Formats: sequence, C-alpha cells, structure tokens
Amino acid sequence: MNRKPKDAERLEDVHISSFSTLPTPAEVKRDYPVSAAAAATTAAARQAIRQVLRRESNRFVMVAGPCSVHHPGGALDYARRLKSLAGAVADRMLVVMRVYVEKPRTTVGWKGLIYDPDLDGSCDIAKGLHLARRLMLDIAGLGLPVGTEVLDPVIPQYLADLIAWGVIGARTTESQTHRQLVSGLSMPTGFKNPTDGNIRVAIEAITTAAAPHSFLGVTSEGRSGFFRTTGNRDCHLILRGGTSGPNYGAEHVAYGRVMMEKLGIPANIMIDCSHANSGKSAERQADVLADALKQVAAGERAIVGAMLESYLRPGRQDIGARGTVKPDISVTDECIGWEETESLVRKAYETLGKRKR
Repeated sequence: MNRKPKDAERLEDVHISSFSTLPTPAEVKRDYPVSAAAAATTAAARQAIRQVLRRESNRFVMVAGPCSVHHPGGALDYARRLKSLAGAVADRMLVVMRVYVEKPRTTVGWKGLIYDPDLDGSCDIAKGLHLARRLMLDIAGLGLPVGTEVLDPVIPQYLADLIAWGVIGARTTESQTHRQLVSGLSMPTGFKNPTDGNIRVAIEAITTAAAPHSFLGVTSEGRSGFFRTTGNRDCHLILRGGTSGPNYGAEHVAYGRVMMEKLGIPANIMIDCSHANSGKSAERQADVLADALKQVAAGERAIVGAMLESYLRPGRQDIGARGTVKPDISVTDECIGWEETESLVRKAYETLGKRKR
C-alpha cells in the first residue's frame, strides 16, 4: 500500500529552506537589450583578441579592474577613466575591463554582485542579474570591452552577448562542467592554473575546451536543454601562481610554452599580476608586470597579456552595515589605485614600443 512519507522520511529538499523563481535570461535581455554600440564593442574586441591569439596582431591584452564589482556607480566611474586611457594606448595595447560579478569562495564569503547585490545577505539574485547586465551594457556602450569570470554555468545565458573575454578561475579549471561550457562560449577564454600552481591542468583544460561536447544546460527561455558545441579554439593559459609560489618568471613561461607546443596548442600565456604571483599584495603587482614586460621586450612571444587588480582607490575594505560600504574601494582582494594603474599602463605602453620584432 502506498503512503505519503512523513516529514522525517523526506527524500528531497531536506536542506532547502526556501525557493523562488527567477526571470528567464530572455526576460532579462528584453529588459536590457543589447545596444548597437555595446554589440559593436564586444564583437570588435573578441575579434581583436582572436587576432592576438592567432598571431595576426602583436597588441598586448591588458585586463584591468577591481577584484569584484560591488557598486555599479563606482565601476562606471572607473570604466570612464579606463576608456580614456585605453584610447591613448590602443595602437599597442587592447585594454579590457575586469567586471567580475561572481566570486568563487574557498570557504564562505560574499559571492558577488549577482548573488548579493545589497551586500547584506538578502541575496536578491533577480536584482543582481538585472544590475550586472545593465552595468555590462553601460560599460560596453562606452566602447570599453568587458571581461569576466564564468562561474555558474547558467549565468552566461544572461550576460554572454556583452562579454568580450572570459576566464575560468583557479578553482574551476579542473571542472569538466566548465571545460564543456567553454567549448560552447562565443568569446576567447583564459584558463587559470589551479591554486596549487599545476600548469598542466590548465593546459589540459584548453585542449578539452577546444573539442566538441554535448551537455545539459538551460535555454534562454529558462527550460532544460541539450547542447552540442563545436569547441572553442580561442583559449589561452593564465599563470596566477600557486601554493608553491609565483609562476610568472621566464622559467615558468618557458615551461608552459614548451608543454603547450608539445601538445599542439598555440602557446598563448597571460600573466595574472595578482593572487599568488603577488602574494596577494597589491603593491607587488607592479613588479610582476615589469618582469612580464621585460620578457616580452626580450622577445618572448608566448606572453600575450596581463591582468591587474585595480580600482579607484588603493586597498580593500570589509563589508559592514548597509550604507557604510564605500563605492570606490574593493570589498574583496586589495587593489592598486587609479593613479598607479594609469602609470603602470603607460609604462607598459612605452616598454612595448621597445620590444624585439
């Protein structure tokens, strides 16, 4: 005889305290449709990055921006400054703004603008999705390309048409789900080495993402779907250091380059000047960038770009009570300030003018 299980015998949702529906990707896109200016910026930047990766251009890709976006107004202020700087160095550098709206956590902590836009644990994800899309739309509309980490496999359906460059972070590079996801993404994407510093894992991820895959996902209409991909051949390696120490030096770059060449992968490497490469010290990012540029100037063609964690004011702040969080200082990793950012980018521009052909 069938009987309804008692609460103590529940087999599903045992640890779910609440549930709510979200607007579909199509609905959010209808609320904030891609503009002609944003579409043109995104398409042009994707093509420009592909040209760098395919050795059709010798521009240097510079990804700069806050560790995470917590205040759209502050991020737009930064974007306007970065756009002006990008124009001044455009013949040698392609500047992409780091617009991270999701944050992976090693344990617990604030998970980003999408998940908790009010920074108070209320987790109004519907609001966060709208804020993130509008912000990316505004930044791309300025003519500044957007770069971001792809974390949750559903999120690209909401934002991908505004992303010029993607990255898979150190904690998810080994994930088969993310490798398959990248195989279907429309933008060039970098894979960071894992937190232990293992470069091979990230290189294997590039190989995997270049192949066709079939997997489950969510459609723009919010329904479960089955996706087949062609593979994404515009991927590259990002060296970010690891528990064993930094890995931006010439010996590490050469090791990565040789390994990629042996596996038949284009040897394209970006240097993350933050994280383990800087010992999480913002002021040491300048040394990492200087070393990478010295290698480029000496003829190292495998290094195609660099990443800086940079914001309006230097340092970081803790998330406090509502209304006490400043809009112009990072709430996650510490960043360099705008003045140093501008100085480093202009120095990089000068160094790139001296590189061997």
